Formats: sequence, C-alpha cells, structure tokens
Amino acid sequence: MHKKFFLFTFLILFAIVAGQGQISDNLEPARYFGFQPGTDRELIDYNQLITYLMKLDEQSPRMQMEEIGVSPLGKKMYVVFISSEKNIENLERLGEINRKLALEANLSDQECSQLIKEGKVFVLATLSMHSEEVGPSQSAPLIVWNLINLQKPEMKDWLDQVVYMMVPSHNPDGMQMVVENYRKYKGTKYEGCSLPGVYHKYVGHDNNRDFISLSQEDTRAIDRLFSKKWFPQVMIEKHQMGATDVRYFAPPPHDPIAENVDEAIWNWMRVFGSAMAKDMTAAGLAGVTQEYLFDDYWPGSTETAIWKNMIGMLTECASANVASPVWIEKNEIQVDGKGLGEYKKSINMPMPWSGGWWRLGDIVQYEIESTWSLLRTASVYRADILKLRNDLCRKEVANGRSQSPAYYILPVCQPDQSELVNLVNLLNEHGITIYQLASDIKINGQCFHEGDIVIPLAQPFRPFIKEVMEKQVFPERHYTPGGEMIRPYDITTWSLPLHRSLKCSEIPKTDSLLDASLMKVVIPYSLRKSPSIPSGKNTVWLSATNNGSYAAVFTALSGGLKVERTSTAVTFGENTFPAGSFVISAGKDSYDALNRLIQSLTYEPFFSDNSEHFLLQPVKLPSVVLVESWFHEMDAGWTRYVLDQYHIPYDIIRLSELANPKKEITADILIIPDQDKSVLMEGKYKRGSDSYMTADYPPEYAKGMGKEGLEKVLRFMNKGGRIVAWGRSVSLFEGLLEIKEKTTGKDKTVQEEKEEFVLPFRDISENLSKAGLVCPGSLMKVNFLPDHPLTYGMPSSAGVFYRGRPAIRTFVPGFDMDRRVVGSFPEKDILMSGYCSKEELLSELPTAILITKGKGQLVLFSFSPVFRASMQGTYKLLFNALLM
Repeated sequence: MHKKFFLFTFLILFAIVAGQGQISDNLEPARYFGFQPGTDRELIDYNQLITYLMKLDEQSPRMQMEEIGVSPLGKKMYVVFISSEKNIENLERLGEINRKLALEANLSDQECSQLIKEGKVFVLATLSMHSEEVGPSQSAPLIVWNLINLQKPEMKDWLDQVVYMMVPSHNPDGMQMVVENYRKYKGTKYEGCSLPGVYHKYVGHDNNRDFISLSQEDTRAIDRLFSKKWFPQVMIEKHQMGATDVRYFAPPPHDPIAENVDEAIWNWMRVFGSAMAKDMTAAGLAGVTQEYLFDDYWPGSTETAIWKNMIGMLTECASANVASPVWIEKNEIQVDGKGLGEYKKSINMPMPWSGGWWRLGDIVQYEIESTWSLLRTASVYRADILKLRNDLCRKEVANGRSQSPAYYILPVCQPDQSELVNLVNLLNEHGITIYQLASDIKINGQCFHEGDIVIPLAQPFRPFIKEVMEKQVFPERHYTPGGEMIRPYDITTWSLPLHRSLKCSEIPKTDSLLDASLMKVVIPYSLRKSPSIPSGKNTVWLSATNNGSYAAVFTALSGGLKVERTSTAVTFGENTFPAGSFVISAGKDSYDALNRLIQSLTYEPFFSDNSEHFLLQPVKLPSVVLVESWFHEMDAGWTRYVLDQYHIPYDIIRLSELANPKKEITADILIIPDQDKSVLMEGKYKRGSDSYMTADYPPEYAKGMGKEGLEKVLRFMNKGGRIVAWGRSVSLFEGLLEIKEKTTGKDKTVQEEKEEFVLPFRDISENLSKAGLVCPGSLMKVNFLPDHPLTYGMPSSAGVFYRGRPAIRTFVPGFDMDRRVVGSFPEKDILMSGYCSKEELLSELPTAILITKGKGQLVLFSFSPVFRASMQGTYKLLFNALLM
C-alpha cells in the first residue's frame, strides 16, 4: 500500500517537473506558421511574429517579453528576454547589477567582485532595423524556439551565463509594410520589388542615423534599453547588404574608428568577431569576412552603444530578392576595396563563397549561427565582460577628472533658448547627468551665471558626452603611407551645440568652486516661469531667434489666433526682439486658446497689454505642398517629420500628379526636398552622363514629372507661387527652361506662346570635384544677410550641413528676373566640424539665394535646412521661406 502510494506520488511530481518548460508542439515554427521561417517566397509579418512570441512567452519559463514603447504608426514594440529559468525569475535583480556595474564608479573591490560573481552578461540584439533586410526578423522564431527548448546541449550553459535580449523588429511599421508589399506582388513579374515610399512613417533607411537626435519614437524605445534601464554589456545590430557582395560581414569594423571610444571596446569586438567568423566557417558558411567596408567612426553602425561603454557590433548579410531566391554568377560578386581589394581568399575572408543560388533560408541560417556564436562567446567570457563594464565606468569618470575638457558650459541666455531646453532634455534621455549653476562664477577669466547649464565629463558615459559636444575632426587614415585616404562611410559631423547654433564653452580642468556651485537640473527641463498669461495682458511677444516661437506661431495660425510680425527690432526695457519676431494677440473669445499656447512653450515669453504702437506685418498661414516621389526619399520624409513637429499643415503631391495635365498646383508654396533630378524628371536614377538604372518599382510608382510637369511647376512660380528647393533638387531649375502659355487674341483665337529663359545661377560642383573638393557631409560656415525675411532670427553666421553639391554661382539675370544672395560661404575658415578637402574652392560662393521670376519666387539652398532632423540651427530658414 505504502509502496503504491509513494510510486503514485513520485509519478505525479515527475510529471509536474517534466511539464515545466514543456511547450506545445503546435508552436514549433514550421507547424505554427505553416512553413519553416526562411522558406522561399514566404514571410512572417510583424503582427504574426509578435503574436507567436507572446504564445511562447505564455508557456516558457525561459522567456519574458516586455513592452518597450510604441512605433511612430502606433505598433507596440517589445524586447524578448531569454535565459535560464533562474535568471528570468531574477531579471530585476540582474538588471540592478547591470546598472551598478555600468554607472557606479565608487564600488568597493569586494562589492564589485560580488556583483560580477552574481551577474550575467546581457546581450542585446536589434533585428531588421532596415525593413527590406528581412532575414534577421524572419530568423527570430527559430532562434527563440531553439533557445527556450535547449535544442543544442550547450545552450543550457549559455543561458546560465547570459541573458539574451532580442528586439524582434527594430522597425515594426516598416516590417509590416515590406511584408505586405511582397505578398501583394508575389507571383507577378514585380515579385520582390521595393516598397514604394519609405518603410517607416518618416525616415526609412535613415533610422539608424537617428541615434544621437533620438527624434523617432522607435529609436527612443531602443535607446532606453541601454541608456536608462537595462544597461546590457553587449549590443549587436543585424543588417543586410547587396546580393552580389560578400556573404557576411562580422566584426571588427574597418578603419576609421571613433577615437573617443576606449581601446578595450575595439579589442572585445575583435574577440567576438573572430569567434563568429571561426564558428560560422566551421559550420560550413562561406563568404564570411571581417574588417571590411563598414567603419565605426560615425554613430550609426552601432547606435551609440560603443560611446556608452558597451561592446557594440554590426553584422551584415548578403540579401536575396526580399524572400525570393537569386542566382549569383561568380563574376558578379564584387567587393568595395575597404578590407578586400579583390574577391579572393584572404585573411579577411578565408573561405570565399563561389556563387549559385542565394535564398532567404541561407540568410536565416547565417543569422542563427552568428547568434549562437555571440552567445557562446558571451558565456565563456562572462566574468571578464562584467568586470570590463565597471572598469570602463571607473576609467571614464577618472578621465573626466584628469583630462581636458572637464566640463561643457552652455549659457542659459542663448539666442535660441528653446533649443537649449531641447538639448538638455535630449542629453538626459541619453543617460547623462546635467547640472546648472546655483550662483555666478568666474573661471579662467570667463564669467558664468546662475542658471547656466554645466555638463561635467566625470561621468560613466564620458565618451558620448565628448563625442556629441565637441566639434568633429575626421581621423584621416590611409591605405598606404602618403597614399589614398580611407573615405568615411557616412557623414562626418554631429556636434549637438554646433548643429543647434548654441554657445558652448569647454573648461579644461576641474574646479572646486565650480563643483560646489552645481545643482542637478530638474527633468523635464524648462525655462518657462509663467504658468499662464498675467492678468490684464492679452498680447504675447515671441523672439524670432527661438525655434519654439515658430511652432507656437503655426499652432496659433491653425487655431485662428491673430499673428503679426515685426519688420524692425523692438525693445521693452531689457527685452529686445529682433526683426521678424512674432506678436500673438487674443480677444475675449480666444484668450483660453492663447493661454494653452503659452503652456506649450519651454521658455519665457514677454507679455504686453497691446501692440498698437508698433508697425507690424500680418502673418497668414500658407498652404504648402510637398513634392515626394515614390522612391525611398528620406529627405522628404525628414521634411515631413519637421513640418509635423512644428504643426505646419501640408499636402503631398507625387511626380505622376505633376505630370498630369488635368491637375494643377493649388497652393501658395511648393517644397522640393533633396532628390536626384533624374528621379524627379524621369522616375529613374542616372548613372554617369548617359546611363540609367531601371527603377525597382512597379511602373505606376516609377514615373517622373516629365517636361510637362516641370513646365507646370515653372508656371506655378511665374504666376505668383513660391518654390523652396534644396540640395540636388536645385538642378531642376538650372539651364534652359521654358513655359508655354495659351492666350486668347482679340479675334478669340487661341494661341500658344513659348517663353524660354535661364534662371540666374549655375551649379559648378562638378568642376570643383575635379579640382579636388571632397565634402562627404560636414558642417560648413555660412554668412547670412542680416534682417532679411529669409534670415529672420538667424545669427550673422551659422553652420549648415553640406555635401559638396550643388555649388552655386549666380550671374546677372535677363528679363523678368532678379536674384539676391542671402547666404554665402566666408572667404576662409569654412569648415566648422567634420571633413573637407580643398575648402578654399568654396570661398564666398552663394549657399542661399532668392530668385524672382514673373510674379513668383524661387528659394534655393545648396544644403538641406532640415538634414535628418539634426540641423535645428537652420530650421528657421525653411520656416521663414514659408512665412515670407
């Protein structure tokens, strides 16, 4: 009897224990989705992926999902934690250990050793940020299923030592768009075509270019994981590249590298990357390369992880045709010179791929094997990696006390106080501690005042502070001594104060009096003191120097409030409002609306009882149309983002609509952001002088405006419209142009008149490039015409983001035209941040011109005034162009 009872009890307990962690076979990926992820011509969309992971989360004790934010189009974003059952149960404690090791420089050796003994390595992987690079996210179900079921014997050891943090899709909106687009055309001749437009609400492929500005909601969600909450020690971004490149890029990167990053980070990248190349090659995966093409100088390859003491890495896998297989002939495989001069067996690629079919399933397999290697390496070096995190914390705090600069100080009295507020709150999002002066102080003969913002560099994230607060000096590296310079992969400037036209001082040494005068800034930071309009006042004055004033003005105009603008400077006691400043007035019916507007400000406005004694110009809300092709037009997307952030209503017009003779432009202003002329005119990219690349879109999306569309745009201007264009789009208006107009004679016969003309400028950038000008994306100084309607609120000189083209030269106009140079490069000392070779070739060339033709106006900028929502210092040029 007793034996039967004990046997029965044992069987029940065994069943309970065995049942823990058991997951329904119906959730095996191939069974659940109806196909194995990676199968030719099959894709999982974001909604399906998250639903599947939630089902696994319900059943597996080795997994935990956490919501981390919401995408720009409203999709919930998640991180998936995968580790041992014990680690998942203790996740909050392990996160606290991460925080202490990352941020506490004063831990005792005993406490640090205990934390290292108890802690686990957190490995953060963000998948498929660029949504047409589908493989990483498609591999997610298999990676998760294998790990939580311990499908490989060694996985138990990995998960005992490591917490894997997977963001299954960095860009949920784009993933859903791309999958739906692929399904739409699957089985047609356009199978695998690119998604028309950007795969994001705004920025598309530029989303990894947002990790300093943090303008997008999905970017901020990822940043919070490593800057504010979980502090993982290892981070990897999973990308894809072209189908005819090498099969896989593993760390470390190619030169140049970020010089503010500690050498230990680069050496650990090599440890992980070497293991990855070894493990993947051992698994039979050919074409794995290292130190190739991708540099890690600019903050895009690894988000901002490496500047925050994380071992940050990037992988890139060759692409298929989305989910459709491609056949690659061996002679079609190409390399780009950085790290591989030819596609041959080499130390950077010991086992080349020989060509053949390349499938989504191959990409998935490469992603899975690289993930296993990543976790294996992290588990082997667990204690070393945890120790490294606190070692770097201590080292960077010590460097902040012993090396120059010791502090950055930003005066509270900035021309643009709204951007000072934005900068302080942005730095807080990045995990930086910000202070302000409690009293006036004098340092090295320089006076600073109560309220001035102070950023000490004796902080764990010192490399990040220095990187984004100083001007950039590109580290020139060469392939051979005195030989060709290694060109940067992307841009070369991102200095937050310079890009925002904020005054900032570097203090070289620590100062005890300064330290004693510091008090932490209250977050969210604001300079507005008045909670509402004071009694008896009904008029608000807003300086044109504040970007925030323009946001308030466009909100006021949309809400029907009365807005006026000064044409000269106006002074009230100590308050001086420069030309172009705004006056917003309220009557009895609009007083509450004005009060709400004041509460949205982040700086202190000036109040008066009326504005009748001043000469003011009324401001009207313009109707704005933005030209945006169906190509992956990121600058147009960034422009839409800025317009939305500043509450500027607009409509979008496509190139095919401009080509439609029955559709006229019904607006006051036409904006044409940076885009190739060949795309705008013909709907295809031009290669060289007479060769074209066919568009990767169905024909209805690959249409330019054509000659008729351009003529319509010119007629719009000639009849009184205003066009604002910049960057490559400027070339649309260069050379011989014509307008055809139909007129009715006295005898009622209809005649067509043709006017030919050349607008008074030309682009000389090709000549300058041949003469040696290289400007890959740098901050260049421009002098602006003072008190011009286009430059209201601008300083006399400011930095603009410039890429070497166009380079504008004006000339004396013909009939019915005029031009004014509103901004131009100075004679010398043009480069402010980044890299530029032969800058003297740009000496005194115009950068901003206003052309009049007929009854209309054409505003041309040789630079993007909104570049990647990171050039707040030139936003006002666009806003003024809309309000002139």
